[in-house]
Amino acid sequence: MSKTVVSTSSAPKAVGPYSQGIRCGNLVFTAGQAALDPSTQQLISGGITEQTRRTLDNLKAVLEAAGTTLDRVVKANVYLKDMNDFAAMNAVYAEYLAPQGVIAPARTTIEAARLPKDALVEIELIAEIGD
Repeated sequence: MSKTVVSTSSAPKAVGPYSQGIRCGNLVFTAGQAALDPSTQQLISGGITEQTRRTLDNLKAVLEAAGTTLDRVVKANVYLKDMNDFAAMNAVYAEYLAPQGVIAPARTTIEAARLPKDALVEIELIAEIGD
């Protein structure tokens, strides 16, 4: 199986030697995304709710560039600066990745000592690409 780079201007640019996403077979693997504004590359203002929403919007853009959608996500890894933010993050996460009628992806959530740009949340996804 060969791998193909996934890239979009609708999500923050990769700032190191990594890709926004990689398509391999019928799967797409995203890089971890935080709440960066794609036009400024700066962390947005606001708390965990706002940052989770921006993070998931960035991920949605990467998935769309790969030819898939949030409802095709099979695995999510969530990194929180503070596990006390879990409930607020989870409420937004559920809107995007587990609305009624959608099977929620498998997920791991951990507290990380520090995230890039001191973000409150970073999320990475694995999704299936339809035929």
